[in-house]
Amino acid sequence: MSIKEYNYTVFFEPSTEGGYIVTVPALPGLVTEGDTLEDARDMARDAIRAYLESLIKDGEPIPEEESTVQEKIQVAIEASS
Repeated sequence: MSIKEYNYTVFFEPSTEGGYIVTVPALPGLVTEGDTLEDARDMARDAIRAYLESLIKDGEPIPEEESTVQEKIQVAIEASS
């Protein structure tokens, strides 16, 4: 049995109730959450693993995420009175 590693971009959005909501754009429908950022990361790993195992079980292809570039751009504008 061989082991293959996968890497996916994960988004952590602060929840209004506290904690974080986690989504993985390359894996449609995958949403999880955690009370802390560390907990949310752990939940994301578990959710991704379960998602991929389900795809394998169903004979579906594993999505490969294309290399992306992400950055934040800060802009300043003058506020009108």
